[in-house]
Amino acid sequence: MRPLACATAATLVLCGVAAPAEAATTKTVYGYAWSDGQDRLRIVPRSASFVKQKGFLGYRLKATPGAKELRLDYSRAAYGRITVACDLKETEGRVAVDRKGLGRTRCSPRDLSTGLGRGPVPVRVEHRGGKVTRVNEFVVADRPDQRSARGMIQRIDDTAVVFASGGKKIKLGYTYATSFYRTTARCGSGWLAGRPVNADANGLGKKPCTPADLTKALKSLHHPVLVKIEYTPGADSLDQVWEVFGDA
Repeated sequence: MRPLACATAATLVLCGVAAPAEAATTKTVYGYAWSDGQDRLRIVPRSASFVKQKGFLGYRLKATPGAKELRLDYSRAAYGRITVACDLKETEGRVAVDRKGLGRTRCSPRDLSTGLGRGPVPVRVEHRGGKVTRVNEFVVADRPDQRSARGMIQRIDDTAVVFASGGKKIKLGYTYATSFYRTTARCGSGWLAGRPVNADANGLGKKPCTPADLTKALKSLHHPVLVKIEYTPGADSLDQVWEVFGDA
């Protein structure tokens, strides 16, 4: 009897050879991408609905209950921007999108790194096996307004914190554009160090400092501290932080 030809997954098993693993499936997610280190991004998947109105093509994003943050490598991804040139910070009134509202200016992973360095970018991401194959920017419909809140803040890493208020916790990212106001005499002082020489009547910091100062101050702490913040829901962007001195 002639032996079976080892040509299919089934016959490979009969021949004593392990069948190859199935290729990873390409998945697509929508949301706000944040930088997560060199050539890496993080994104919390959101539900997206296409909005097509006169003179506007974009997407409306909503939170997806139970969605978990993805951390992906985009070093070899194709990148489509909504700007007419890769090096523009803003659209400047001219938008380059296809009929599905996705950015169509062909750019490089380096351009994506530049954009993420400025803050969160609303994108559609195709990924497979932990690697991004394609990223497209889009315009967000009904972008939420900033909100103010008081609560406790604690460092996650050099560009992200967890903010707790009213029994809820949210992860917020920050960039070079985030404002930080201190009650201390110097920007580089420890948290609530010394007399509150720069606190207003409500105990809020008045001394303008940098995001690097915020990172330094939080790095020295091993517990959450009280702050007032302004943030952008949805994008989960930490926009302003005030150190709070309770007895000012």
